Amino acid sequence: MYPKDPHRRTTRRAAALLTATVALVAGCGGGGPSTGAAPPQAGCPTVLAGAGAAVAQAEQADTSWHGPTAGPAAVPGKSIVYVAQTMTNPGVAGVAKGVEEAAKAIGWRVRVIDGDGTPAGIQAALSQAITLAPSGIVIGGFDPQLTSQQMARAEAAQIPVIGWHAVGSPGPSEQPRLFTNVTTKVEDVARISADWIIARSKGDAGVVLFTDDSIPFARNKSELIRKELATCPGVRLLSYENIPIPDAASRTPQAVSSLLSRFQDEWTYSVAINDLYFADAAPALRAAGEPGAGPPFNIGAGDGDPSAFQRINSEQFQAATVPEPLNQQGWQIIDEFNRAFAGQPASGYVAPVHIATAENSDGATSWDPSGYREGYRRIWAG
Repeated sequence: MYPKDPHRRTTRRAAALLTATVALVAGCGGGGPSTGAAPPQAGCPTVLAGAGAAVAQAEQADTSWHGPTAGPAAVPGKSIVYVAQTMTNPGVAGVAKGVEEAAKAIGWRVRVIDGDGTPAGIQAALSQAITLAPSGIVIGGFDPQLTSQQMARAEAAQIPVIGWHAVGSPGPSEQPRLFTNVTTKVEDVARISADWIIARSKGDAGVVLFTDDSIPFARNKSELIRKELATCPGVRLLSYENIPIPDAASRTPQAVSSLLSRFQDEWTYSVAINDLYFADAAPALRAAGEPGAGPPFNIGAGDGDPSAFQRINSEQFQAATVPEPLNQQGWQIIDEFNRAFAGQPASGYVAPVHIATAENSDGATSWDPSGYREGYRRIWAG
């Protein structure tokens, strides 16, 4: 095989964009390269227009606080245990930091127990949490069904449990029993991630999707991404890469090398259910001589950790992320516990989706909207 020309992909991509623009005049092309002679595909121009409008809205940097403004005053003397799926997951770790910060503000104690990313480790961590008899327990980024026995023990002990990315939807849950589950709407995150690819590629992309099917939340997100990508026929899913998050560091580089060999210039975009895949993909892409600014143009459908922002701002193998406001969600978890302790219902607040790029992040290393700290402090002050 001849040595890779690092400029070849950029040249080919420019040609592909020109082809895509021609195709848009008549409508979206089919699954293969457009020749200009293919009949128009009904509906794709509408998909492109909708995707473009949604992306423009999500890229706005409105940081005003739209969360709850009323609730119970701080209930004193509480203790929280945060059980993490794995603290190597930047989203899980980011929320833990927010929980600790908010607990300090309200005057509570917090302990974090790491489940190390394995079923046995998570079960042991939750068992330990229950033994500590805290006022409340956080399920940090894992499926409570993996710990059904421990969840039953928590319920029997009347310990309220709040999830972060624990089930597929925000809000209270009966099975498993959660006072509430804090997350953005997975449907919105999946849709906007796919829409960003559709809009940016003008309906002509070869996509690789990285996911972890062992986590129901992540599996659901990746399926929703796949469905949204399929709404534009010119956007082709080249490969669905199922790599468990705890194995991402060891398996992703090898997968990327294989994908480059298989698809070469056809691979123009990637989407991952978590930004950490691109941290692990970057060395393999760099070693292969791929340009840091893409292609492939990479978007993370969560969680917006600092390293993702650093890659985006420096144009190093990631172009965008759909970040969770991790620290804000940590504060929300503490506020939700306070409502539970006061005998009040969950707030019902769900953070809106946002797309962070080099153009709108202003050099930030997280998506941290303003106003929530002050908002929650006012509520807790009574």
